[in-house]
Amino acid sequence: MSLYFTIATANNILPDVIRKYEIVLQKRNAVIEIEQHIDTNINIEIFVKLKQKLNYALTELYSAISDLENIGVVIKSIDDGLVDFPSKHFSDDVWLCWKYGETQIKFWHEKNIGFSGRKPICVNDETLV
Repeated sequence: MSLYFTIATANNILPDVIRKYEIVLQKRNAVIEIEQHIDTNINIEIFVKLKQKLNYALTELYSAISDLENIGVVIKSIDDGLVDFPSKHFSDDVWLCWKYGETQIKFWHEKNIGFSGRKPICVNDETLV
């Protein structure tokens, strides 16, 4: 069974999405920080410890991503802060589009068109599920 969001249901869960997305960002930043310290010219013992730390951090990152996407949303870009919610426009599958920093779902786009094709949601747009 597919999960489709209405504008109202997407906005209702948005605070949870934001909280979980911020955890993803924290975990991603931890991975980046560890990667910056891994250098093949360092002592092998330090390298192994950092590599193990990196493996753990990556596992935590993937767990956080999974936790967020289990809500039914899809992360389109962690770096750009893009998360999409599956929806319908008449009978067509579309995405309700959210960008980190926005306080509500205000845009949508066709399934095969990305962020650059975002369209504003009209206040009374009943064509979106």
